[in-house]
Amino acid sequence: MKILVVGGGGREHAIVRKLSESKRKPEIYVAPGNAGTQQIATNVAIPVMDFEALIDFAKKEKIDLTIIGMDDPLVGGIVDRFEAEGLRVFGPRKNAAILEGSKAFSKDLMKKYDIPTAGYENFNDAKKALKYLDNAKYPIVLKADGLALGKGVLICKDRLEAVSGIEELMTKKSFGDAGNTIVIEEFLEGREVSVLSFVDGSHYALMTSAQDHKRAKDGDEGLNTGGMGTFSPSPFYTEEIDKYCKEHIYQKTVDAMKAEGREFKGIIFYGLMLTNTGVKVLEYNARFGDPETQVVLPRMENDIVDVFEACIDGTLDKIDLKFEDNAAVCVVLASDGYPLEYEKGKKISGLENFESKDDLYCFHAGTKKVGDDIVTNGGRVLGITAKAATLNEARQRAYEATKLVYFDNKYMRNDIGRSIIVND
Repeated sequence: MKILVVGGGGREHAIVRKLSESKRKPEIYVAPGNAGTQQIATNVAIPVMDFEALIDFAKKEKIDLTIIGMDDPLVGGIVDRFEAEGLRVFGPRKNAAILEGSKAFSKDLMKKYDIPTAGYENFNDAKKALKYLDNAKYPIVLKADGLALGKGVLICKDRLEAVSGIEELMTKKSFGDAGNTIVIEEFLEGREVSVLSFVDGSHYALMTSAQDHKRAKDGDEGLNTGGMGTFSPSPFYTEEIDKYCKEHIYQKTVDAMKAEGREFKGIIFYGLMLTNTGVKVLEYNARFGDPETQVVLPRMENDIVDVFEACIDGTLDKIDLKFEDNAAVCVVLASDGYPLEYEKGKKISGLENFESKDDLYCFHAGTKKVGDDIVTNGGRVLGITAKAATLNEARQRAYEATKLVYFDNKYMRNDIGRSIIVND
């Protein structure tokens, strides 16, 4: 079996590693991949948005299944193009990927189908958005409608910050066209939980829960990033909360998309907030999270190829999704300066220390091979993941493992999962 994975980050490395464990023993290609995927698959130098080149490659190499890892190509309609050429592909079509591609759409969908979320208003006119602030309750949240690399959310503590935020998003276009429309919504307090699910159009199968750490600095300070670390499972995602979400969120979302003529096949990522007044949906993503994937997939017991194919074929209800009874923690090693300016091309040493370690993973994100060296090639460079019987133990092992690898300007948060210590 030949499989192509589209993407080049830590998420894609985790997907490729899981694919490599399949009983099908697939021949794996990654476009464009990174220095980590290159060790267990064949990298192909095709950009993720060059749909025609990807299709030509899939035809030429007789690829049996293509996995789309990233949001940009999904929202851009890559699945539709592959299907039009008769190619088998995993991921939502363009009209379903809008669930992530437009925050205004997803908020309106939740409102229409009574799926719990924060109160909000959508604006495509900066003057009207500014006027709305006059009577708003602070703090308040501004969200760019479109894709913004996970960074288009601004939490504003007062009107002054909100005015500045609207100017950033809508006038200065800091995130380009993503800020043509913005969502202004109420600020929710509570604990965030990420829950990923496989979806086949009608059925869903939940993966284990996780929690991301978005802010760049310890204590949840600094700018929003793509994610600085995760742990799984979340001890705060209780059986009671799971039951509520199954009744009021998960199936209702799948059914709502189908009712709108936007049948969803792929991954729905639920970003949840556990508030004093119940669980609310913060956002949807239409693909695996990054770095959530790096703690979820290592704990999954199923052959992932079987699950991907069940989603495509509409037979997910026949799959018994199982996860190990343990825990995982991922600490992201970034280039100092991320998510703003940072240097690339720094030689990475110590990667060989992970080759014979059980339950220890070094997922590559921003890396590339130059000659015999592997060097930094992005803001988030590596994801160090450890599995153990408990979250505390996994956390200790992950942080200990960060010492096994080195590069100039190496930066990490030191408090990933600290909130779980007293609960473990």
